[in-house]
Amino acid sequence: MGRNTRKRRTPLATKAIAASAALALGGGGLVWANFYASAHESNSQTWGGNQTKAATAQVATLSCPDVGQKLTNVPWRARQGVATELSNLDKQITEAYTRLASTRDAQSKDPSFVQNAIVGPLKDKRTATIDRIRIDIQRVGGSFNNSLSQLAACTTQTANQTTAGGQQQNNGGQQQNNGGQQQNNGGQQQGGQQQGNNGGQGGDGPSAADFVDITKVAPNVQGKPQNSGNASTGAFITRCGVNANQNHNSDNVIVAPGVTNGAHHVHDYVGNQKVNAFSSNQTFLQGGTSCQNRNDLSAYYWPVIREQDGTQEKDANADGGGKDLNVGKILVAQQAQIKYVGSPASKVVAMPQFLRIITGDAKAFVNGPGNANAHWSCTGFENKVQLTDKYPICPQGSNVVRSFAFQSCWDGVNIDSANHRTHVAFADPASGVCPNGFKAIPQLTMRLVYNVPQPVVQADGTVKNAYAVDGFPEELHKPITDHDDFISVTTGGLANRIANCINSGRKCA
Repeated sequence: MGRNTRKRRTPLATKAIAASAALALGGGGLVWANFYASAHESNSQTWGGNQTKAATAQVATLSCPDVGQKLTNVPWRARQGVATELSNLDKQITEAYTRLASTRDAQSKDPSFVQNAIVGPLKDKRTATIDRIRIDIQRVGGSFNNSLSQLAACTTQTANQTTAGGQQQNNGGQQQNNGGQQQNNGGQQQGGQQQGNNGGQGGDGPSAADFVDITKVAPNVQGKPQNSGNASTGAFITRCGVNANQNHNSDNVIVAPGVTNGAHHVHDYVGNQKVNAFSSNQTFLQGGTSCQNRNDLSAYYWPVIREQDGTQEKDANADGGGKDLNVGKILVAQQAQIKYVGSPASKVVAMPQFLRIITGDAKAFVNGPGNANAHWSCTGFENKVQLTDKYPICPQGSNVVRSFAFQSCWDGVNIDSANHRTHVAFADPASGVCPNGFKAIPQLTMRLVYNVPQPVVQADGTVKNAYAVDGFPEELHKPITDHDDFISVTTGGLANRIANCINSGRKCA
């Protein structure tokens, strides 16, 4: 097929990035649809008092509160049922997103169509789903915060309104980068409209405003905390390959156990080779591994990157792929470095068996940047520039780099938590000290290098050679949604050997 080109979309303002914890669990989202007006159609429209004007298109949004983020105490016996209902909330948002994208004519003729045909029914579905979550929790003796019922309603927003939790800023913000603070100057937002990458259906991104020439970004990486006398300065590298065997699925056993297509996007898997929605701690031990160290059965997985070149990938008509507006050729990383490092403030304790950690937020575009932890750069620029809400355009001879620095503090008790966040935390960025009650563990860091064709933002507002990370449909493939997932599974005393190597200051592999 021929190359896709992409017209720019009027963007939401760039988010301010905060150093923070882990992935928000299901149920929230900001639903977008891109509507292409024909030459004879009006270029202005009012929905519920919000007026949107554009030369060639109209963009509508729905903001839905994230129920999962508010669930902090779900009894173990209720977690499967709650996970299923949170996944249902995600499905409902996807359906509303699709309906927005497919009803342009009806919306142009009836200003109340969105409220009556999409927003109202969506609230009814969400109300029933949240009530089922209440029943699941109370059935096993748990307590339910009835104020969560108020999260059923979604609201309409124009393209220029601030998204949930975000602040309207053109450049700037702070983000965590291996324990340090850094400034994110992602370049100027660009206006205009963007055509969706699925034949214009859904307006699913990315846009020209999501890309920046990294050579034009000011250095923003700051130094790491100074090591104390009790620092753990070693490092342990595990070599697990790049998923050349294409071990993919769109499940997420951490946030949506027992739910097929719980992620609504495709993951690369290295390490443990039998990870899907129905995996358990027992099956992890039998899963085999792609790692050279056969005692490393840990699961390392992240959303794939796709080249938006019009290629029909094998999942073009499948869940997680084309059905969730993730289209294009899946790219295999040229390098995938997995390394555990120590704490500048203390010795580390071994990671507990089956510890789950998610870093970043797959819904950061709609949830706001509180849990975002994306890092994009180019080879030769990593020590100078890290981006959170932009995809880098790398110069010739330089490759795209995604890097992740996981939470390095553990509560000492739990291997998971109801929202998959509160059992782990980031250390203080200035001192490297863990919060009170938390213990330092080996910090998992990952570096993925990709050889992608150089994107070119053309004079007509299209992007040639665009690439994007897989994501939930309503997230529009924004770079801020990049995230990484990890389940610690080791045998033969490997967890202790990793901690001992790091504490002794050695470099091990």
